[in-house]
Amino acid sequence: MEGPALALEAVAKAYGRHAAVDGVTLALAPGERLALLGHNGAGKTTLLKLALGLTRAGSGTVTTLGCAPGGPGWTAAKRSIGFLPESVAFLGSMTGRETLRFYGRLKGEDRTACEEALAHVGLAGVAGKRVKTYSKGMRQRLGFAQAILGAPRLLILDEPTGGLDPESRQAFHETLHALAGEGTAIALSSHVLTEVEAGTDRIAIMREGRLAALGTADELKRRAGLAVTIRVAVRPGGGARLASALGGRSSERINDHAVELRCTTGEKRALIERILGLGDEVEDIEIVPPGLDAVYARFGGSGGGERERAP
Repeated sequence: MEGPALALEAVAKAYGRHAAVDGVTLALAPGERLALLGHNGAGKTTLLKLALGLTRAGSGTVTTLGCAPGGPGWTAAKRSIGFLPESVAFLGSMTGRETLRFYGRLKGEDRTACEEALAHVGLAGVAGKRVKTYSKGMRQRLGFAQAILGAPRLLILDEPTGGLDPESRQAFHETLHALAGEGTAIALSSHVLTEVEAGTDRIAIMREGRLAALGTADELKRRAGLAVTIRVAVRPGGGARLASALGGRSSERINDHAVELRCTTGEKRALIERILGLGDEVEDIEIVPPGLDAVYARFGGSGGGERERAP
């Protein structure tokens, strides 16, 4: 498709005096995976509801798959949207297969597509069992199966990996990677920062209804200006030369032959070159960039945040 799969322009939504979303502008391209991060009440779920047409913006514009939710063309556009809510609820007396065929009829998909979706999420062997016998993780996988049914052009996921075991989480992200490669745009809200960093293209951090930061993980780390940690191990007797190479720079001793120091991204290269100048006395160098948790604390925490506008 031409243009973004999802575009929000200066969107605001209030519930009474509470501004759930306040002047958010962002766009999601076909094939892009965007993660929404933020504390509870930061506005993530409201943004997803606005994109789905489940609530209307008080001001600004929302364009989903080329049309305004509820406007002309919306009925057809909805068939190309997959949605997994934070809390999935299915009728316990129905089997997994019956449940998915119900959603298949809503999306105009045949039984073959339903069976393929069940197999894709690892539920083919239990598709004939009633949903009330499913574990939380199995119900979550069933919810994911209905979301990806019909090869959606836009996939919206709210806390999608809750209840999944590590193997299922890995399979989930492999599926997202494959769908994005086929052009599906994906927006997901999550609190699992390690998964977000590895499994998305850009990250949007919400704070008090506003867009506090937007960019790739590397871009946000640079913008946050957080320290890089360097751990250096030297041969016995090399500690004095290492201290000299550091030029009196403060460091923290880990043990008799290893130290840990911190520097800015801009200082990193020159500092490593000085350490490497010690030659064979250096046994190992480990560079630990700031984690996404530190970036999130910088932009999304109670003391951080900077309002952004982004295309």
